Amino acid sequence: MKRLVRTLSGLVIGYGVGAALGAALIAAFSTNTHDKGQEIAMTAAFVTGPIGAVLGAVAGAWRRV
Repeated sequence: MKRLVRTLSGLVIGYGVGAALGAALIAAFSTNTHDKGQEIAMTAAFVTGPIGAVLGAVAGAWRRV
């Protein structure tokens, strides 16, 4: 049960960190001028957020207390 809670916590936290990091990177380095906000939102929600969620879930499952 503890492993499940750690895995789910890692998943949620990893998604948030991945989405925030992806949004910051796109905001800083994208040359898109007319729909940059949409590019930031879509990349954070569908690319970097899920990548962060997977990494966070794996880290949470492997974490020892």
